Amino acid sequence: MKEESVYSELSSIRSLMERSSKFISLSGLSGVMAGVYALAGAFFAQSLIQQQEKSTGDGGEYAIHSSIVPQLTLMAIAVLLLSITTCVILSLRQSRKKGEASWTKGSQRLLTSISVPLVTGGIFVAILLLRAEFWLIIPSCLIFYGLALVSGSHYTFSDVKWLGFLEIVLGLSCALFPGSGLLFWVIGFGVLHILYGFIMHFKYKQ
Repeated sequence: MKEESVYSELSSIRSLMERSSKFISLSGLSGVMAGVYALAGAFFAQSLIQQQEKSTGDGGEYAIHSSIVPQLTLMAIAVLLLSITTCVILSLRQSRKKGEASWTKGSQRLLTSISVPLVTGGIFVAILLLRAEFWLIIPSCLIFYGLALVSGSHYTFSDVKWLGFLEIVLGLSCALFPGSGLLFWVIGFGVLHILYGFIMHFKYKQ
C-alpha cells in the first residue's frame, strides 16, 4: 500500500510538472481541420493552374505565370490563417474543458520555439516570390514548418516531432521533384495533418 501511495504521489508530481512546462491542450481536431483547409486550397490551386494551361498551352510547375501567383499566395495565406484560428479556438476550448489555464509558461515557450523557424521560413518564401523561384516555395514551406514542429515538440506532445520529421523529409523530396509540388502539398499539409489529428484525438481522448 505504501509503495502504491508513493507511486501515486510521484505520478501526480510528474503530471503537475509536465502541465507547468508543456502546453498539453493542443487539439487533435485542429490538425484535422488544418488538413481539410490544405486540401481545399490545393483544389483551388489546381483549378487555377488548369485554367492557365488552357489559356497558354503551358504545363508544369515551372511554367506558372506571374498572373496567378497573387491568387495562389492569397490562398496559402487564407489556409494559414484559418488553420491558426481553428487551432487557437479548439485549444482554448480544450483548456477550458480541462479546467486549465491556456496562457502558461508552457504555451509561451511553445510559441517562442516555433516562431523562429516559422518567421524565418516566411521571410525566405517572400524572397523566393520576389525572385520568381516558384518551384522552391512548397519545399521551403514544408521544411521550415517541419523544423518548427520539431522545435515546438519540446513544449507540447512529443508526437508532434514525428510529424515534423515527416514534413522535413517531404520538403526535401519535393525539392528533388519540383514538378510535383502540389502533390507534396496535399500529402504534407493535407493527408498527414488529418492522420495526425485523428491519432492525437483518439490517443489523448481530446
